[in-house]
Amino acid sequence: MHRPSRSRLATATALLAAVAVTVSAGAGATDTAHQARNAVQGGKARNVILLIGDGMGDSEITLARDYTVGAGGRLNMDRFPLTGAYTTYAVHADGTPDYVTDSAAGGTGWATGVKTVNGRISKTPGTDKAVPTVLELAQKNGYATGSVTTAELTDATPAVLASHATDRSCQGPADMAKCPADTIAAGGPGSIAEQSVSHKVDVLFGGGRQRFEQKVTDGRYKGLTVTDQARRLGYQVVTDDASMKAAKPGRPVLGLFAGGNVPVEWTGRAAAVGGTDPQRCVTSNPGRPSGTPSLADSATKAIQLLEAKQKHARNGFFLQIEGASIDKQDHSADPCGQIGETAAFDRAVKVARDYAAKHPDTLVVTTADHGHTSQIVPLEATPPGLSSTLVTDEGRRLKVNYSTNTPGRSQEHTGTEVRIAAQGPLAYRVLGVTDQTDLFTTLREALRLR
Repeated sequence: MHRPSRSRLATATALLAAVAVTVSAGAGATDTAHQARNAVQGGKARNVILLIGDGMGDSEITLARDYTVGAGGRLNMDRFPLTGAYTTYAVHADGTPDYVTDSAAGGTGWATGVKTVNGRISKTPGTDKAVPTVLELAQKNGYATGSVTTAELTDATPAVLASHATDRSCQGPADMAKCPADTIAAGGPGSIAEQSVSHKVDVLFGGGRQRFEQKVTDGRYKGLTVTDQARRLGYQVVTDDASMKAAKPGRPVLGLFAGGNVPVEWTGRAAAVGGTDPQRCVTSNPGRPSGTPSLADSATKAIQLLEAKQKHARNGFFLQIEGASIDKQDHSADPCGQIGETAAFDRAVKVARDYAAKHPDTLVVTTADHGHTSQIVPLEATPPGLSSTLVTDEGRRLKVNYSTNTPGRSQEHTGTEVRIAAQGPLAYRVLGVTDQTDLFTTLREALRLR
């Protein structure tokens, strides 16, 4: 078993002493000395729940905190007993650093332990060879597996777990232009959608129905849609909150809750050149169908299904949960959409922590794949990009600025390190400054994957 370094263990022990004096009530929602002690001592995890806030850097977390619970408040993701930071850079084909990663290369880093070029899905940077993922290793070692997202299920973050593609754009059978060697006709594994269901991941919840409605062009399932392929492989296919909650354990479940990305929860005016009038966010989106499950509800159902499958098994489950549109709304300079998606992700964090409170052999990790654009600036500032003034739940004004690209173009990721926090077995490994690839090792060692 991996042993903590003296410095990391000393840091964790000191933190444990501090945590011990801040104990308060509420299962799964507070930092207890017991949780911190388990995290320091390490040990094997029966389950791992990994939560990825896409594009959720410290600025995005702070913006959501300030708006929803106040500057002095704390989100669920703030309540983990152990917190560190990790670096997120990608690489070029020759292995030299590419300082700003996209979600494909970033996800490949934590999913495989190997850095790759931007746009690539769980393949090497130079030779374009598939690299085993933590989900694949978990399956081989007898764990149930799941992936939940608010993006299309074929988007970069869920894709890195259950597929290997030269380019992230190769999402469905009709989208293979940039991946000629990956096509089934060329002897490859097919599109990301085809690979995801072929892997027989136990739970797949998200958007992207349009990808799964494309027809397979070659091989055993030629002429069928990918959804038909999933049914042939034994999947229950669900499309809304009611059918998701009615799904029974025993067979894998494919949840397709939107044609594209799952619609966001909040709306408001996007940032603009010269700023906006002070606004309150609208916490209901008329463009979001009423039967769309929340990320927290999807996470809850996924845990129930995975736990039921493994009830009498020696090993438990691996589950990834992504709040994808924090990133997408940051790209659009839409602060209300972004805050609402961060708040929705934070409720999923609570679901995971509540489960871990009752199952302390569960490692829960929350982090991001890369940083993003939004910055809280003084009210009197006149930034050159896009900005918006919000009226927070505290009744105070807050200005947020987006200036990583020319107004009118998509805002860009940043190369900053991002937060990583954890509780449970081997959680001490997140302390200090680590690299994105170190998370793969933490997950693999916590589950003792061979």
